[in-house]
Amino acid sequence: MDPRYCAQDVVRCSLCRDAEAIMSCNVCHTHLCKNCIEKHFSDESKVHNVVPLKQFLSTPDKPLLDVPRLITHITTKYKKLNRVSCLSDDEIWTRGEETIMLLFNISGKLIKEVQTKSGNVPEDIAVTRSGDLMYSDYNDSSLNLVSGAHAQPLIRLQGWKPRSVCIASSGDLLVIMRSDDGKQTKVVRYSGSTEKQSYQWDDKGQPLYSSRSVYKYLCENRNLDICVSDHAAGAVVVVNQAGNLRFTYTGHFGTIERPFRPRGITSDSLSRILTADPSCNCIHIIDKDGQFLRCIDNLALHSPWGLCMDSKDNLYVAERDTCLVKKIQYYK
Repeated sequence: MDPRYCAQDVVRCSLCRDAEAIMSCNVCHTHLCKNCIEKHFSDESKVHNVVPLKQFLSTPDKPLLDVPRLITHITTKYKKLNRVSCLSDDEIWTRGEETIMLLFNISGKLIKEVQTKSGNVPEDIAVTRSGDLMYSDYNDSSLNLVSGAHAQPLIRLQGWKPRSVCIASSGDLLVIMRSDDGKQTKVVRYSGSTEKQSYQWDDKGQPLYSSRSVYKYLCENRNLDICVSDHAAGAVVVVNQAGNLRFTYTGHFGTIERPFRPRGITSDSLSRILTADPSCNCIHIIDKDGQFLRCIDNLALHSPWGLCMDSKDNLYVAERDTCLVKKIQYYK
């Protein structure tokens, strides 16, 4: 049996994706086999801190608060706010339904604004490991990298249009894309501009993701699962790094009255998955195996949409209608 398809208690190297990891980088959250350690250190853009994997698996229990609390909020100047992505614990990138992307500090000061190269509204945003801004452009089928104040296309798709993007712990780019005819949806993994892997079908040959609706977002979990919020399907679909379906979460009907319609999605250091549900103005929290833990529904959220997490597991929520970004503590 291919070792990449065995049980998840064996952690694979994030670089070669074949050998068993023995070390991990605390800075990059990258798992490393013996042969890839030197390659990882060759990336001089960061000061790496490589420790034994057992030490990295960094992580003290963080019980959920009975009553999550609002730490602060940031007022943006969009008419509609859709996405938020942490550059650091002190700065966040945002995107609305306009052609500029705005960088704010935690005090709400506007630090930087970037115009899309095409003049189109960006579909989604993510921050690379080196701190550059990545965005998808649905209308011209491109994935773009912003360095400084200038955006340049990194990938141009043929027959597909990009939706949500995220940066994996390995530095790979994960992209949800929809076929031009609107009949297929898949997740594709890129290393640079090279396609490495595609996730589209389950082991019975059925689509993993619905072809309906533009609202699909994704994140990579700490255990390297790929988590997709599929609004049209009313589900969070989670596959492992080999592409095998692990579980589908369809909401917790004991605590919510309306159908589950997830939007933004993120994950914390304990591999808990958090997804926004604007139909109920709440955030669902589930564990790494898809078990419901609780909803964040006590903070008067208004149309929560985009989600991201900083390095301390503080949750940032982009509210579509109020155009606020709310910083929330939900753990003890």
